[in-house]
Amino acid sequence: MFENPESKLVGKREKNGRMEQQGYPYSERPLFALCYPQISRHYRCSLKTYGPSMLPTLGITGNVLLMERISTRTGKLRPGDVVFFRSPENPRRVVCKRLVGMEGDQVTYVVDPKNSDKCNTIVVPKGHVWVEGDNIYNTKDSRNFGAVPYGLVEGKAFWTLLPRRDFGSLAPKPK
Repeated sequence: MFENPESKLVGKREKNGRMEQQGYPYSERPLFALCYPQISRHYRCSLKTYGPSMLPTLGITGNVLLMERISTRTGKLRPGDVVFFRSPENPRRVVCKRLVGMEGDQVTYVVDPKNSDKCNTIVVPKGHVWVEGDNIYNTKDSRNFGAVPYGLVEGKAFWTLLPRRDFGSLAPKPK
């Protein structure tokens, strides 16, 4: 039986004074409507970073990074990964730092790198992670607000989209 291909299209728009049908065929709409939110909610999204705390890894004027959320949910995060998490001080902000220690790890850090070389050692509590910015002289991180609950970690950055000169994989920093 002959079927009009335009009958499957949805939506209408006016072009040159007449109405035309446009859009996705009905058969593809549910797939798109179901897959896109799943991909963006569970797998990846892009985020823009600002500020000096991750210099030299990330630029001060901003980088656009791809983030994946599967590692967070499966417990595959490792020290050296760049992670995004909700700020413990302001939950509306998402912050980008380097993961330095997981629960049970012993972390030694410089308390106030601008004014002294005094170091402190802690054991990361259960259910928490220790994060620090790469630029220890200008960052607000776990040295200021303590270990971050694992539940606040949103995901792991894995690819730099912009600026174009930095395009590529965002490899973990070696110990």
